[in-house]
Amino acid sequence: MRSLLLAMALTLIASPALSTTIKVTIDKLVFSPASIQAKVGDTIEWTNNDILAHTATVKGGWDVMIPTKSKGKVTLKAAGAVDYFCRFHPNMKGRIEVAP
Repeated sequence: MRSLLLAMALTLIASPALSTTIKVTIDKLVFSPASIQAKVGDTIEWTNNDILAHTATVKGGWDVMIPTKSKGKVTLKAAGAVDYFCRFHPNMKGRIEVAP
């Protein structure tokens, strides 16, 4: 019994963390929430409720087009802090803290 419990505990520790989808809403030219925490492998999904198209753009990185009344997404591949903005509306800003 004791070895079974030990084996189960080791399996849980060794299992990779499940990735998740983190939802961000765009409404009235604002990313909400503007700051999120995620981990490598998670997907960020933006839902654009505005009547204007937007992007989620990282300088030197990814550029996600988010058409009006639509969604866009990206899967995080590296740890670190990521600041993003909308290319069409540079005052729209967001931040993602990505853990390993």
